[in-house]
Amino acid sequence: MPKDPRPRRRRWWRRLVGWSLALIVIVLALPYLLIPLYGWQQVRPVSTLMLAETFSGRSYDRQWVDFDMIAPVLVQSVMMSEDGQYCAHSGIDWEALNLVIDEALEGEATRGASTIPMQTAKNLFLLPSRSVVRKALEIPLAMWMDRIWTKRRLMEIYLNIAEWAPGVYGIEAASQAYFGVSASKLSSAQAALLAVTLPNPIERNAANPSSGMRRLAGVIEDRARQSGAYIKCLYD
Repeated sequence: MPKDPRPRRRRWWRRLVGWSLALIVIVLALPYLLIPLYGWQQVRPVSTLMLAETFSGRSYDRQWVDFDMIAPVLVQSVMMSEDGQYCAHSGIDWEALNLVIDEALEGEATRGASTIPMQTAKNLFLLPSRSVVRKALEIPLAMWMDRIWTKRRLMEIYLNIAEWAPGVYGIEAASQAYFGVSASKLSSAQAALLAVTLPNPIERNAANPSSGMRRLAGVIEDRARQSGAYIKCLYD
């Protein structure tokens, strides 16, 4: 009498489910294991977008530059444009995030509440598409980064992996591509234009800004000039 194949089939499915769950756990845990490694000054991480460029056979430009070789006015401009409370929070600006959640629940149009650590987590480990799941993964990663890394290291990594133009990653490559100068030589006006390019590097061009970009850059330039109290964690 032939054996019943169902027990063998059930064992196969249990193994498949077990392997799948183990793979999911590994994928979710890997960023938390890599973050301490990325804290080493000798390590120069790449973003998911850079990896995608490589796997698709496209070339990209990224020139790593140490934090001390980036013009302070660029750091000030990016902070005042992207995350004014960078030195005050622990990875998440809870006040801004709660306000966005309240606006969404009330059906209002929401503004962004991503901090620089959250954007760094997205760039390093997650897909760029907007979703609640991505945001839920972003938050604990950002908090872990802020705990493990110094503020200077976190900012250094962010500025070296951010996309500033199609195929252009990192502030050194962006400075050279847009203005023909190194990141250490950026003027306050150039730094402000680069900062306002970050939210939409595909459509915004720091070397050929629209009138709206110029107005916004002027605001950021003024804020950067008055940002001394906000950047103490980076320039003590």
